[in-house]
Amino acid sequence: MRTAFVLSLAGFVSALAIAPVKADDITIAVAGPMTGPVAAIGDQMKRGAEAAAAAINAAGGIAGRNIKIVVEDDVCDPKQAVAVANLIVGQQIKFVDGHACSGSSIPASDVYSDNKVLMMSPASTNPALTEKGYPTIMRDFPRDDAQGAFVAPWIAKNFPGKKIAILNDKSAYGKGLATVVKQTLNSLGVQEVMFEGINPGEKDYSAIVSKLKSAGAEFVYFGGYHTEAGLILRQASDQGYKFQLMSADALATAEFWPIAGPAGEGTLFTFASDPRRSPTAAKALDAFKAQGYNPEGFTLFSYGVIQAIAEGIKRAGSDDPVKVAKALENGQPIDTVFGPVSFDAKGDVKDPHFDINQWHDGKYAAISQ
Repeated sequence: MRTAFVLSLAGFVSALAIAPVKADDITIAVAGPMTGPVAAIGDQMKRGAEAAAAAINAAGGIAGRNIKIVVEDDVCDPKQAVAVANLIVGQQIKFVDGHACSGSSIPASDVYSDNKVLMMSPASTNPALTEKGYPTIMRDFPRDDAQGAFVAPWIAKNFPGKKIAILNDKSAYGKGLATVVKQTLNSLGVQEVMFEGINPGEKDYSAIVSKLKSAGAEFVYFGGYHTEAGLILRQASDQGYKFQLMSADALATAEFWPIAGPAGEGTLFTFASDPRRSPTAAKALDAFKAQGYNPEGFTLFSYGVIQAIAEGIKRAGSDDPVKVAKALENGQPIDTVFGPVSFDAKGDVKDPHFDINQWHDGKYAAISQ
């Protein structure tokens, strides 16, 4: 085993405090950033998973067995993600909805693979996650290379002749995505005026804003999360500097606008085709509406993870994670809240589709599908 089974004192105490799982339950751990700078994504995951489990249980469960959701917080931190993965393995939980951040999912996947736990991420996009070839590591959200191949030609077509700068937050997600976009743009004959990383978690990005201004950047592609994107835009506005910002799926949260303020007007981002438009989402949307909640961002992808695991167990006729993964990775479509989805042999979604979204007056909507 590559990853030692080591628990922090806090994790050990947490493990002792958790009640034993009933043998007739099918327990699925939701592992993601429940606290920290991107806790909004963790909340989306938790809500989606709990709603899916409630719907499946209300319909009789999986061959009469109920789904039980256990939530674990990795704070979008690689070390904490590994500790959480070990904690989940220690509880003998066989299925994981998570993690969210690629920088967490990739190291955690080593632990899950070693212990034959099925992990399906609703949010991690770095190709390295599934390129390792682990048979029990999957995702129901498209990869960065697919996203980059989609958005780079769109940028080249819609912003011809503009001075383009590319920033990233140095994370597995942000840098990986920014690199794919850079490489694809370069292959199309578009050369950026600047490619640079920032340090996430800082409050003052005026220095990078000044560099962008000096480079004459008119269009900025940012690989990273909504907090830093919002701060960069706000601080650029403070300098009287305006550029077109474009990013990716991490901006699909209402928390972006309070950070960016009016400077966020017109910001663009890509996201997998909005599952809320799918006819198969109607029932789930009604349930969320009754709760006063808008299932934005990764909510319905997390919902879909629970549905996929449930269907995999039915198809396999077993809750053995290896058999379940094999039952899902055969290319045969399964029904989810966002429509039929099928997985390839690597555990990736086949034939992904994306939207171009734009922020306007505190809300975002697709402008190109």
